[in-house]
Amino acid sequence: MKLSDYAKSLGVCYKTAWNMWKRGELDAYQLPSGTIIVKNNINSSQCKLVKVAIYCRVSSAENKPNLESQAERLLNYCYAKGYSIVRVVKEVGSGVNDNRRKLVKLLQENDYDLIVCEHKDRLSRVGFNYLKVLLTQTNRDIEVVNLASEETDDLMEDFVSIITSFCARLYGIRRRTRKTEQIVKCLKSG
Repeated sequence: MKLSDYAKSLGVCYKTAWNMWKRGELDAYQLPSGTIIVKNNINSSQCKLVKVAIYCRVSSAENKPNLESQAERLLNYCYAKGYSIVRVVKEVGSGVNDNRRKLVKLLQENDYDLIVCEHKDRLSRVGFNYLKVLLTQTNRDIEVVNLASEETDDLMEDFVSIITSFCARLYGIRRRTRKTEQIVKCLKSG
């Protein structure tokens, strides 16, 4: 069958199938006209497709243009690796926020084998290894493309977010303690 038909049958783009052929992963040959023919006797186990979900995140709306370029870089990376892309998730939010709706929804899905992100802290600033362990329990994994450190401005923004979050929790605990004291006092008097 033609390489384009083979790509459709696998559920990948033509470029991914072409890269597979160039790496010698397919039992195929090229006609004088340039058409690449894949032999039909190929075992589907020969070519295990990795289904990926791409996750992109920026800290604030002012960094939104970087969100698109981040997604583009990750798409190109996945095409080059021969991955089958299931979805691309783009989110604006702090890396220390543990209630990012799009990330939570992605983690609840199970139609992918791998989450691909550009940097560790794009997925989570805190608890990255916990996510990796939990995903491993469901036969999924995380692949970080660039293990280099992030810019200090973004890191400082998230540091301030952590301090703000802890301060809010501290004041909330104090308020709850006072409320509990009032309830106890009312119960004793009444």
